[in-house]
Amino acid sequence: MHRRALPGVRGIVVTTSVRGGHDAARIGPEVATVTALFTVPVKGLRLQSREALRLETTGAVDDRRFFLITHDDRMVNARRLRMLCNLVAGYDPVSRWLTVLFPDGKAVEGPVQLGQRLSPQFFAREIPASLVIGPWAHALSIYTGRSLRLVMVADDTPGTDRGFEGTVSLISRATIVRLEQEAGQAVDPRRFRMLIEVDGIDAHEEDSWVGRQLQIGGATVLFNGHVGRCIVTGLDPDTGRGDMPTLELLSHYRMQLDTTETLALGVFGGVLAPGLLRRGDPVALVE
Repeated sequence: MHRRALPGVRGIVVTTSVRGGHDAARIGPEVATVTALFTVPVKGLRLQSREALRLETTGAVDDRRFFLITHDDRMVNARRLRMLCNLVAGYDPVSRWLTVLFPDGKAVEGPVQLGQRLSPQFFAREIPASLVIGPWAHALSIYTGRSLRLVMVADDTPGTDRGFEGTVSLISRATIVRLEQEAGQAVDPRRFRMLIEVDGIDAHEEDSWVGRQLQIGGATVLFNGHVGRCIVTGLDPDTGRGDMPTLELLSHYRMQLDTTETLALGVFGGVLAPGLLRRGDPVALVE
């Protein structure tokens, strides 16, 4: 046996078998099932349902690879520009073809070409990225009424504010149902912009997974914290209109909990072993 540090993830060591190099950790009983997967190629645009995706240490291969910045190199998302929820993006990482579909049915698309390298501000950290050359920035600037530029995250960098420790996010269906009870209305899980939804556990049971490893489909994930919530969760995921007092609801029954972030709903983690995820895949604790 030998131990190796996982590149880019502080303090995480994976134990492997010298013979064959397979993960030697034992997998415990199945605790849940993947019921939904969601990605968004351009941060802030409308979340899209997926049947399958591949997880790397930087996150899902085609998730949040692009984001918008203002003239002062600061990331902007639906929190500041709610109309971004009306836009649908698609990205093929093989052909590097990016499409943005506008509400009038117009599609702005083409091959991604990269220009100047930048280090724009992405919440509290700077992320290595490159300007994207093409028609998207102009079209998005006209649509939003703001001067925007489109950038692509460097290949070896996660497109998240939590870095390698937060490339995966997960919530349970039971947790959504619990919030529906508080809200007195149906709750679209897309408003929480999570990568993975699972079923088969109790409401908020995923909170107990922080600090634990789970096998999710073909990937192994270490969960590192609870996802604190912001005003974006109160927006309709298709229109960007404020339609639910999500933060008030969470403060009513989640404020006093011992979580890593306040008003938490769902958990985040980092990828220890890359792999393919599909809807219907089992979720099991790693012993």
